Amino acid sequence: MGYPRKLTRRFRAFDNFAISFTIINIISGIFSSFGFGMGAGGPRVLVFGWIGVSVMVLFVGAAMAEIASAYPTSGALYFSAGKLAKRHRGAWSWYTGWLNFVGQVGGTAATNYAAATFIQAFVAMQWPSYHPDPRHAVGITAVILVLQALANTYTVQLVAIVNRISVWWLLIGLVVIVAALTVIPDQHQSASYVTHFVNNTGFTNGIYGGMLGLLVTSWTFTGFDGSFHMSEETVKATVNAPRGIMRAIACSAFTGLILMLALVYAIRDYAKEAGASAPPVQILVDALGTGTAKLLLLIVIGAMLFCGLANMTSNTRQIFAFSRDGAMPGSRWWHSVSPRTRTPVKAVWLAAACPLVLVLPGWWSHTAFTAVVSVNVVGLFLAYGVPIFLRLRLDDFQPGPWNLGRYGKLVAGIAVTWILISNVLFMLPQASPITATSFNYAPIALGVVLLIATVWWFASARHRFQGPVSYGRPDEVAAMDLI
Repeated sequence: MGYPRKLTRRFRAFDNFAISFTIINIISGIFSSFGFGMGAGGPRVLVFGWIGVSVMVLFVGAAMAEIASAYPTSGALYFSAGKLAKRHRGAWSWYTGWLNFVGQVGGTAATNYAAATFIQAFVAMQWPSYHPDPRHAVGITAVILVLQALANTYTVQLVAIVNRISVWWLLIGLVVIVAALTVIPDQHQSASYVTHFVNNTGFTNGIYGGMLGLLVTSWTFTGFDGSFHMSEETVKATVNAPRGIMRAIACSAFTGLILMLALVYAIRDYAKEAGASAPPVQILVDALGTGTAKLLLLIVIGAMLFCGLANMTSNTRQIFAFSRDGAMPGSRWWHSVSPRTRTPVKAVWLAAACPLVLVLPGWWSHTAFTAVVSVNVVGLFLAYGVPIFLRLRLDDFQPGPWNLGRYGKLVAGIAVTWILISNVLFMLPQASPITATSFNYAPIALGVVLLIATVWWFASARHRFQGPVSYGRPDEVAAMDLI
């Protein structure tokens, strides 16, 4: 790919799968967004929307996997965008890289803030005198970010081991939660309950309300580009990285559907639980009792912490690669690698500091925090869509060992169509009446990011950044290898 090796290949096929599976993290995604789905479509959209969106995400994953096989680098999306563009390669690469960066930072911030919120919920259940406070959530998030940065500072082997543990934590945790919701309650909803439809969004159009409910699954299925970003540290990356993407999505789709069904059929008092501050936690309490609910809540918190760690790992590699090509302020600083651990330590701490900056507005305004992190999904899926769109336009695309053959363009076309539809949904109003607290700030947040990137591009970046850098011929690059 034109770069000297600085990172060691310690990720096996399972490790590569593990990082995307952990970032998607069905337990974290479903528990943090289930309440929104209860008001936007109810069980019908939660269950059947999960199935439909999972299929569409598989198309996105397959199109990305084909590109990952052809360009297995840490730069992943922005690198492949620069290589696939017919013209203006620097601009395509620039915008893709910054969308990817901001989306990943938002994902790390949102996941860890959600973990802090659930930690406070657990503490309040254990000690009723404690009252959750947004400022405490910011402080807890800061502590979590520091601990995750420390874990990422050490060898990639440690990260791989933690990700292996996280996979088993998720799978065993899923079995425990589903088994508890199936066996312990003395009653469940009838089989036809999955067709129950609810529209509490405030909009009178039920179709619109139900379409908003599709966001629950879309929110969950982000971050599977993690396997792509870990390519330079993965053995046989041209095959194992694309397989990691596809396996992570497929396993998450199947296990997530099981968890979704378990929660839906365990609902007791719909109005009460939908109106709770944490609806899935209230479902656990009503169905299983406070004691069992607290134990299961620990599983959920653990899943969120693992998810945040994997998010930071992926973000670190994107920072490292983007800096290697000179696209970030202080690039020489951020793409340096520790000679002892062979990890980009400085990029790790940048990946910890940026989410903390996003979380800080939550100290005084939950709306401001939501406005900033809402760009997470929009930024990521737009970053996914750019190289797929460019591959669609390219007639002489050279696939890697893992490819879709003659179906490549068809799959890419479906993927781009779904990305456009889902991003429009993310930027539409999600509650009525529209007020300062219910307004969807995602378009504004995205607009600010694109405005800054555009001004920066025309002011200076276009003169020095021409896309991914090549350090020379393969034999010259091999002679520069630092490991």
